Amino acid sequence: MHILDQNIIFPNIQEADSEGLLAIGGDLSVERLLLAYKKGIFPWFNEDQVILWWSPDPRFVLFPKDLKVSKSMTQFLRNCDYEITINKDFKSVITECAKAKRNGQAGTWITNNMIDAYCKLHAQGAAKSIEVWKNNVLVGGFYGVDLNNGVFCGESMFAKQSNASKAAFIAFIQNTDYKLIDCQMHTNHLESLGAQEISRDKFIEYLK
Repeated sequence: MHILDQNIIFPNIQEADSEGLLAIGGDLSVERLLLAYKKGIFPWFNEDQVILWWSPDPRFVLFPKDLKVSKSMTQFLRNCDYEITINKDFKSVITECAKAKRNGQAGTWITNNMIDAYCKLHAQGAAKSIEVWKNNVLVGGFYGVDLNNGVFCGESMFAKQSNASKAAFIAFIQNTDYKLIDCQMHTNHLESLGAQEISRDKFIEYLK
C-alpha cells in the first residue's frame, strides 16, 4: 500500500488492489485533486479514516449518446415545474449531498474538508454543480469535476423531491458536449440510465 506524503505524486494506477484502492494519505489540495482526476484517481473515505485514493477496474461510465430516459420520466420532465441551473449554488449542492441519507452508509464521505476542497476547485472553474429548484427552493442536484478534456467526473447527487436528481442528471447529459461521464462505481440507478462498465485502460485512453 502506497502512503502519500507532501509531494504531489501518485503511484502507477496499475498498482491498485483488486478493489481499486491505490494509496492513502496526502491532502486535498487543488493541485493534488486535479492531478488525481487527470490520472483516473479519486478520493473516497469515511469521516474517521485517512484519505483513501481509488482507481477501480472496471470503471463505471456513461456515454451521453447511450442515455436512456423512460417514457414515464420523459412525461415527468415535460410536466414538472422544476427549474434547472448550472453553478448557481455549488456550496449548497455539495452540502446537501453530504447530508443525504444513503442505503448501507451510516455516515458521509463528504467531510467538511472535502466540501472546502471542492469549493476551491469550483472557484477555479474545475468543479461544477447542477441545481434543481422548485418555487425558488433547492430540491435536488449533483456536482462533479470538469477535466476540460471532454470528460466530466460525477461525484454525488441528492434529491428532496421526486426525481429531482434524475431530472438534473438527464438535463445535464442531454445538453452536454462531454464525450464521457465518469460515474466511478456501479449503481443500479445509473445503470438504468445507460451507464456501463469499461476497463480502466480504456477509461484512461479517454482521459488522454
